[in-house]
This record gives sequence, structure tokens and C-alpha cells, in this order.
Amino acid sequence: MSITSFVQHLSKEKNYSAHTVNAYQKDIGSFADFCKHEFGIDGLEQVQYPIIRNWIVKLVDEGLTNRSVNRKIASLKAYYRFLQKTGILVASPLAKHKALKTNKKIEIPFSEGEMQNMFSQIPFENDLEGTRDRLMIELLYTTGIRRAELVNLQLTDIDTEQQIIKVFGKRSKERIIPLLKSTVIFLNEYLARRNALEVIHDSNALFLTKAGHKIYENLVYRIINKYLSLVSPKLKKSPHVLRHTFATHLLNNGADLNSVKELLGHSSLASTQVYTHNSITELKKVHLSAHPRNKKQ
Repeated sequence: MSITSFVQHLSKEKNYSAHTVNAYQKDIGSFADFCKHEFGIDGLEQVQYPIIRNWIVKLVDEGLTNRSVNRKIASLKAYYRFLQKTGILVASPLAKHKALKTNKKIEIPFSEGEMQNMFSQIPFENDLEGTRDRLMIELLYTTGIRRAELVNLQLTDIDTEQQIIKVFGKRSKERIIPLLKSTVIFLNEYLARRNALEVIHDSNALFLTKAGHKIYENLVYRIINKYLSLVSPKLKKSPHVLRHTFATHLLNNGADLNSVKELLGHSSLASTQVYTHNSITELKKVHLSAHPRNKKQ
């Protein structure tokens, strides 16, 4: 019963997305199955840390990365915090747990040249899918929105006259992002194709398949990977790397960190500072080439 209450808490009180809630539920359910099959324990309220440690060992033996294990433990920590908050538990069995060490994950953004080649050299088809794919890439690169935010865009979220887009981010937090003129042009071209579809099943959704259904996240990933493979040799080619590229290119060209934070929908500067790595690299180049002290050496 407590797991059901926790899921409702995440969905209704925390306002987490369905995808996030499902991930928490899956992690906790997996641990509950482990406790029942390995130790005969039905209620997670009875669990002590040694059992959790056994689960961690099992996950590692199964080949999960430390990062994935840490994510599962984070779900479990949130669950036990909920049990403490509701008075079911006094102390969490994970109170003294330390996360497994992980290698720092550095994503390499696409260069400005690669993105220019995307729009100048790729022959997008002049049909629904071609105009849709080009617009999706344009939006991800020029607004920095997340893949889930792109998928959930509604027609009413777009204002071509004001050249703005309304996005609902994590925890349904709303933000307004300006659109470039090029984006509006691509948007109008796509809308003409979209509105000409004979059958539309999801009438409010901005992005549709040729069958008239709302697009889904895996489709977006495949599309982005397909086109970026034509202009870049980088291993990671995903919607999130385009978001990283958006932030990096803005910072490289003098944008204020706080402004980029607002555009990305981050709750704190700490999240945005992840994207400053490449900007610092660019600043170093400028510093070395322009500082008079360096020129004398």
C-alpha cells in the first residue's frame, strides 16, 4: 500500500511526469521483488541496509553501470524519505549509504560548422516528414528544449506572430522561449503539410507522424541520430546533445549564464554550469591569443 501512496505522491504532489513516476515505480518494484524472492520479506519497511547492499552487489554482477545503480538507489532513497515523512519509519536504512563512484560524463557538443552544414547541405524532403524533421532539429538547436518537451508541444503553445514558444518542463514548470525567424519559416512550412493530412488522430499535438498520430520519444531519437550522422563523426548524436550544443554555442558567443539557465528551464545555476566546460575552452583560446602578456613571450 505504501508504494501506491508513494507513486500518487510523486504524481500529484511532486507533479512528476508519467515517465519519471514509472521509472521510480519500476526501481522500487524491482527491489521489492528481490526482497521477497531472496529473503522472504514482503514489506520494505522491514528492510535493513545489509539487504540493500546485497541488491547492489546483484545489480553490479548483472552488468549495470555504477551510474545506473546509483539511479536505482536514488529512487529507493526517495521512497524511504517518503516513509519517514508519513511517519511509517523513523530512520531510513539508506541514511549512511554512499553512492558508487562514477566517471564524470562529458558530452561533446556539435560545432557551429556541423550545425551550419546540417541546414545548408542536408537535402530534407519537401513532404510532411522532411519538413517535420527539419523543424524538430531547428527547434532543439535554437531553443534548447528537451526531447519530452518537444514531443508534448501543442499547437496552442506556438505563437508565430509574437515569435515565441510556450514549453512545459519538469514538474510542469512553464517557460517562454523566443523563436528565430528561420524557425518560424520552417514552422509555417511544416504546418502547411501537417494541416493537409487527410486523417489527424491527435489534433492538438504539433508534431505528427504521416499517419496522423502524435510522435514519440524513440522516433525523435532515431530522426536526430539519422541526420546528425550525415554531418558529424561524433559517437553521441542525440536530442540531449543538441540541447548541450544550444547552451554551449550561446555561452561561446557571449550569452549570460543566468539567461541560459532560464532558457533551459534549470532550477539552479549549478545545473547550467555543466555546459560551461566548452565555453571555458573557447575563452582560453581568446585569452591566449589576445592577452599582451602572452604575445611578449
